[in-house]
Order: sequence, then C-alpha cells, then structure tokens
Amino acid sequence: MSSAGEAHEPKARSRRRPDVTVDTARPQGGGRTAPGDAPAPARQWPILLVLGIAAVGLVVVAADAFRVGCLLVACALLLGGVLRWTLPRVGMLAVRSRFTDVVTYGVMGLGIALLALSAQPNPWLEIPFVKEILHSTV
Repeated sequence: MSSAGEAHEPKARSRRRPDVTVDTARPQGGGRTAPGDAPAPARQWPILLVLGIAAVGLVVVAADAFRVGCLLVACALLLGGVLRWTLPRVGMLAVRSRFTDVVTYGVMGLGIALLALSAQPNPWLEIPFVKEILHSTV
C-alpha cells in the first residue's frame, strides 16, 4: 500500500490489444482532400461528385428513363471505385480498406449496369444463361 505522500508512477502501456474495442481506426486514405480551413465541399469533393451523379441518375429514373438513370448510378459507383483507387486521400468516400472499397464499388457498379442493360422490355444486352436461370427458378 502506498501512503498519501508518495507519488504514483504512471502505468507502463501494454502492447497487447485491449479486450474491448475502444475506438475504430480511420480508413486508409480517409483524410481530408483539402486543408482544414477550406470549405466543406472542397474537403469532400470526391463523395460529393459521386453522390451528385447518383442523384442525377435517380432524377432521370423518376423522369421515366429507367435504363439511362440506372446506368448513371452505375457510372457513379464505378467512378467512386476509380477515385478510391487512384487518389491518396478521398475523405468520406473511404469507408473500409482501399482494396475492399474498390472491389465493393466495382462489383456494385458492374452489377447495376448489367441489370440495367438486360432489363425487360427490349433489353439492350442479351445474356443467354439468364433466361434459363429465370425459367428454372420461377
């Protein structure tokens, strides 16, 4: 036991991982794209660009041009993947590790593009095995 007059020595910090998570690490490349004194749109322009293109795509879908609007949304996701891959800092566009973000944006963008191109009626892209899969499952 220590007496009231003794100074307490600080505990040595352990290199072991804590049993309980106390914080999360910032994603790789998740820093600001512009200095901190710049206005918010300049600091977060990559995600604003991607969200802007996706919003335009949704407006086009609402204006009854389904295929073109969905292709715009797909292009926004693919652009997000390209920005995430090429830029060292992308702000809030960085959600996970760079590899995971690029793969996620790419797969979702390609999936939406393929679905938009092959949607009925009058598909712009005919994928032969899709019709057999649909007939066997429905």
